[in-house]
Amino acid sequence: MSAKKNPVAPAVLSPRALGRATLERQLLLRRATMSAKGAVEHLVGLQAQNTRPPYFQLFARLDGFDPAELAGLMESREAVRIVTLRSTIHLHTAADALTLRPLVQAARDRELRTFRKGLVGVDPDRLGAIARKAVEERPRTPREIRETLLAEWPDADPQSLGVAARCLLPLVQVTPRGVWGRSGEVALTTVEHWLGRPSGPVPAPDATVLRYLGAFGPASVRDMQAWAGLTRMREVFERLRPRLITFRDENGVELFDLPNAPRPDEDTPAPPRFLPEFDNVLLGHADRSRVIPPRYRGRNGNGNQAYGSVLVDGFLAAIWRFGDGSGTRSDSGRAAALTVQPLGRLSPAERDAVTDEAVRMLATMTRAGANTGTDADGYDIRFATFVDFGP
Repeated sequence: MSAKKNPVAPAVLSPRALGRATLERQLLLRRATMSAKGAVEHLVGLQAQNTRPPYFQLFARLDGFDPAELAGLMESREAVRIVTLRSTIHLHTAADALTLRPLVQAARDRELRTFRKGLVGVDPDRLGAIARKAVEERPRTPREIRETLLAEWPDADPQSLGVAARCLLPLVQVTPRGVWGRSGEVALTTVEHWLGRPSGPVPAPDATVLRYLGAFGPASVRDMQAWAGLTRMREVFERLRPRLITFRDENGVELFDLPNAPRPDEDTPAPPRFLPEFDNVLLGHADRSRVIPPRYRGRNGNGNQAYGSVLVDGFLAAIWRFGDGSGTRSDSGRAAALTVQPLGRLSPAERDAVTDEAVRMLATMTRAGANTGTDADGYDIRFATFVDFGP
């Protein structure tokens, strides 16, 4: 009888190796030549509680990105802004909005229970029916929704009523809100009404796990749960295990991945990238050390205030904002101003590369690009000592 072979231990991936794999899948090692819609689908949505970050996320990822392309998707209702993952607003393709929201409904139900003290005597089914009728008659502002519900339950807490409507119904923010170059107050209707077709039944999470790994992997069960705002996903990964491969991180945590997904060498060059607040790659894992060095944890935000992040060599290295860093626009007479605050030392070559990327971003994402060249002389790019920008 032949001796039983010992199983081969999974390979250990360093934070740098994990970072390169995730940056490749996030389209941040090199800009991709794909459509805005294709990128939104591949990335399983873009965090979008503020209106401008989705555009900056795609600028960092797509070759030749034009903000008008994403704006057109929203205006044609091929993409919508809706509360899904982590109970935050995301921009999804229409198809994903109709499936991902039912998938994360259990998390919305848990959220609703935290407001139960303000909803004593309120029938959730009736609340949902009243709110649905109101927002499908015409899009309503959050204040109008609260006032409609207070007419039925005058003793309830207004904020709790508004949260209940958001948790019970798949509400989308209708355009022009979120459209590049336009403005509009928040107005809500149901995703089914806005898109003219019903949501599907609650899907099995298996396909979403595979998509998550394709855009964020290799990743642990805990990473996926943190990204989605879901719990009890271990059994899904176990069900998928025969279709996946596994690694370990340096702390021994098991990581799952798609067998044929790209995992570049950890020394693969990673050019500077300017990311907006709440970028996907910064929030897609429970353990974020693949992108955020432990010494800089929490430095790109202050409570609910998040700053733009600059990646250098694949890791968070600076924060950025428009203006001269004082909270006001530059008065230098140049076309546009941007301040970078390094969190540590940048070499002269790294500063030059960051400056070049800043110029590219300003040329595309501000009107200045129509009036100047794309050389650094046309812009006011400042480096400042790190000080918390504040609110």
